[in-house]
Amino acid sequence: MSMARAEDHVGERAPDTMQARVLGCAACHGGHGEGTNNDYFPRLAGKPAGYLYNQLIAFRDGQRQYPPMNYLLAYLPDAYLRKIADYFAAQRPPYPPPLTPAIPAALLARGAQLVKSGDPANDIPACAACHGAALTGREPGIPGLLGLHAEYVSAQLGAWRYGTRKSVAPDCMHTVASRLSNDDITAVAAWLAASPGPANPAPVARGSLKLPLACGSEPQ
Repeated sequence: MSMARAEDHVGERAPDTMQARVLGCAACHGGHGEGTNNDYFPRLAGKPAGYLYNQLIAFRDGQRQYPPMNYLLAYLPDAYLRKIADYFAAQRPPYPPPLTPAIPAALLARGAQLVKSGDPANDIPACAACHGAALTGREPGIPGLLGLHAEYVSAQLGAWRYGTRKSVAPDCMHTVASRLSNDDITAVAAWLAASPGPANPAPVARGSLKLPLACGSEPQ
């Protein structure tokens, strides 16, 4: 670059847009929140803004423990976290292709049962009862479940079960995860990862689903 051309760029500022401001998120979650190849960094795009905001607050304030996120968010105010949540909630990048799970067909069928119908005999509600028939989530605070790696889903269910991930009481996800066997968790995670993205990724409206159990983070 010539000296004259270099001087033309002196004093240039990055564009003051949310897309520019969230570049720090892109390495792990993708530029539009579409997710990356890392098994444990989830898709953010299209999830309800209320859910994303609650997770940002939880990381900032230490309710969820993952040091890179804790440090990244430590000094950001509520209003700025709300803008980040709104940005990713509005993104609609394509879903990744579904992954063929390396588990027995019977276990995959068990995953489909738990996701779609639950297991009434063991008092396990269907994932779809809270996350919507298309599994795109419910406004304002229940996330979509598709476009995630099986390892991530499995890790989160395990964290809910053992209390290393918590929510406002009554903690409905702890209740549900505590009723799942290890095979159930593997089955649900694999079936979700093997499912294609929805035709319409929008979460369903608040009040459109009657939740099967009390959930402190998502009042009726």
